[in-house]
Amino acid sequence: MPLLQVRDCPEDLYRKISYAAKKQNRTIAQQVIVLLEKGLGQELPNVVRRRQLMEKINARSIAPSVKDMDIVSLIREDRDR
Repeated sequence: MPLLQVRDCPEDLYRKISYAAKKQNRTIAQQVIVLLEKGLGQELPNVVRRRQLMEKINARSIAPSVKDMDIVSLIREDRDR
């Protein structure tokens, strides 16, 4: 697993992280990972996030004019340019 080192962390921030870690019965490293995941919107496992994304994509409606397009002719037109 990659190593992340933070230098010159403000002392008040370190104390807040340390306090939160003690409250949650975590190490400081575990608490920092949790905070980074939340900050980056990564709280959910990858499988769940992918499933949600696929559901969102599948829920989108496609206009009938797009569905009726001849894909082969579009590709041929693009190649002829």
